[in-house]
Amino acid sequence: MRVLSLVPSPDSTSYSRRIAALERCGVECTTLSPAGEHSPDGPTRSVGDYAALYPRVLRASLDGYDLVHAVQGAVAPLALAQPTRPVVLSLWGTDLFGRLGPVSRWCARRASAVVVMSPAMADELGSDAHVLPHGVDLEQFRPRDRAAARADLGWDADAASVLFPYSEARSVKNYPRAARIVAAARERVERPVRFETVSGVAHERVATYMNAADALLLTSDHEGSPNTVKEALACNLPVVSTDVGDVQQRLDGVSPSFVCQSDRELVDGLVSVLQRGERSNGRAAVRGLPEDRQARRLRAVYEDVIDGA
Repeated sequence: MRVLSLVPSPDSTSYSRRIAALERCGVECTTLSPAGEHSPDGPTRSVGDYAALYPRVLRASLDGYDLVHAVQGAVAPLALAQPTRPVVLSLWGTDLFGRLGPVSRWCARRASAVVVMSPAMADELGSDAHVLPHGVDLEQFRPRDRAAARADLGWDADAASVLFPYSEARSVKNYPRAARIVAAARERVERPVRFETVSGVAHERVATYMNAADALLLTSDHEGSPNTVKEALACNLPVVSTDVGDVQQRLDGVSPSFVCQSDRELVDGLVSVLQRGERSNGRAAVRGLPEDRQARRLRAVYEDVIDGA
């Protein structure tokens, strides 16, 4: 099976890991993306930058591919504009809930199949969609000795550590809210409380941060199916999160962890986790989401689309 894949940023860790998993299960993938910089909060390129990619898309689509997979709404119009191959559209979250939402919905109605990250996204889309979140590398993200992880990072062994899993610059992740929550929790916790981010940290090192931390704090305005929550669960790191994407589903039965509606609930949940100082039982909640299994499910979507073309 040969798939032509269009994506705003081929450097995305989630994208590159899914492509690697697809190739392990027999899908040959070729990636095309627009020139220029891409912001994870939304496209920073002009319409012309995207239009300039179309001749390459058209030429490639005539080169024996079975289908075109548009990964995120920003590139969906390019996929649909080529006239020869069926189109699978994947929506990740911001492309549905953010400023590209109208474009993503319009394209979803015209694609052969749509893949979303969570049931909430499927409800928001209002049309048929496959709910297929990204999988987790359960070997890379696994519980490890907390003291050893802290020593590796040079963290104070006696302080509590709260991990914010994104760059401070990503507005949709709402770092200022997270900083307020940690400041309020710090007033109620006897130990010193560190506030750490993984901005600029290589993905291979993130598991060390998760094993060193006491809690993951997620304050996003919206999400699809945040990989960072699933990775934290795989490390048994307690999670305190806003009610976004599929977080409620992922944290069902996980303790200690909290899904919150308000700042007060976020502070109370974080204080509870830090005072208890325990690991969660989260790994059991993600055992059904290994990367290769999710890739096989996506391949099955491809096969259905090809058979119906």
